[in-house]
Amino acid sequence: MQSSAKYWLGFNITKGLGPARIRALIDHFGDAQRVWHASEHDLAQAGLDKRTRKSLLSVRDTVDLELVLRRVRDLDVSLYHWFHTDYPVRLRDVIDSPPLLYSRGTIVETDQWAVALVGTRNPTRYGREVARDLATELARNGVTIVSGLARGIDTVAHQAAIDAGGRTLAVLGCGVDVIYPPENRKLAAAITEHGAMISDYPLGTKPDARNFPPRNRIISGLSLATVVIEAGARSGALITADFAAEHGRDVFAVPGSIYSKQSAGPNKLIRAGATPVLSVDDILNELDLRAATEHKAAREKLPTTDVENVLIECLRAEPLHADELSILAGMPIADTTSTLTMLELKGYVRNLGGMQYELIQKL
Repeated sequence: MQSSAKYWLGFNITKGLGPARIRALIDHFGDAQRVWHASEHDLAQAGLDKRTRKSLLSVRDTVDLELVLRRVRDLDVSLYHWFHTDYPVRLRDVIDSPPLLYSRGTIVETDQWAVALVGTRNPTRYGREVARDLATELARNGVTIVSGLARGIDTVAHQAAIDAGGRTLAVLGCGVDVIYPPENRKLAAAITEHGAMISDYPLGTKPDARNFPPRNRIISGLSLATVVIEAGARSGALITADFAAEHGRDVFAVPGSIYSKQSAGPNKLIRAGATPVLSVDDILNELDLRAATEHKAAREKLPTTDVENVLIECLRAEPLHADELSILAGMPIADTTSTLTMLELKGYVRNLGGMQYELIQKL
């Protein structure tokens, strides 16, 4: 656990210190430690408002961060802040990504092949069957299932992924040391063995209705796409779909009877342009996920090289022709094209034709 983790813990428990303010402070001071130890005058010079300055200084004067960090370690909780090498890469790309994540279990590189399955807490038999079938088939294709551990669709999706031998991530609206709903305690333990329980709320945070809508941005941010299975016309699942659209991620919806209130939400999404799901193939094909298992195997056998990382960085801004990449990377064109072929095999880049390549955000 990095030595700077305790400062991110301090930011996390400071009221009013959200992502935008933290980013501005880090940009101004350079790192978390300097922000934490800055004087009130310097914080004001950095643009931090008076109320938040007082809140930060109060936490700094009254909270023993070493003690908080020790509790985190004692509970076997991992911390991932923005600059941690293992912070989920897909979540890092969204503008409102949480500065700090708490995790019980493991988050691994292959979890970037993830799809969120969300829906009502009161599904019909149809909804349960669809959630179970989609989660099972996606997991068998090497896709990590992301959901929120809630009753209903979330619970079915997590359990089906585990039963299929796959991975699943549960994003909580409370601390990772608080299991809600309580009847999912056994499922939560299984998730930590087959994925992770994740939250951006401090340890000990109790479930509260206002916590759940914001956590949905993490569900979306971790995922290639969000699938709404059953949901009312004004459901939290639709909030997740809204976040997915804002994040530039795909939104899928399972159509249902026009007479079923549980299908009002997904039917509404389809009318607004979401991709209807008639089978798991609709998701696998649209997201090009059938190659996920092969890409994972290639990455495990052939770790990314320094040369490959240079080309990946060159492609972060926009698609480029192989000749342009060769110039930017300072590499012979033959080496560039052979490296691009390897990156295609690993699922990092896509050949758009005409020797134009782009970094794959969907893989």
